[in-house]
Amino acid sequence: MPLSMVKQGEPNKICRVGGREDTRRFIENLGFVAGAVVTVISVTGGSMIVNVKDSRVAIGRDMANKIMVV
Repeated sequence: MPLSMVKQGEPNKICRVGGREDTRRFIENLGFVAGAVVTVISVTGGSMIVNVKDSRVAIGRDMANKIMVV
């Protein structure tokens, strides 16, 4: 399921990152790589604050839809 559908506070494992090559590379450079654990901290409007690899990152809902978690 996409990261945008995950409940707050639940740790999830990233299984794949979708999108075009340049978008996927940008997302992976932020730390969203397959096998990493990601936790949604908060959701406000169209953006999310997530914790990945001991860093907090704010991403848009459209970018969160490209990150698939288990």
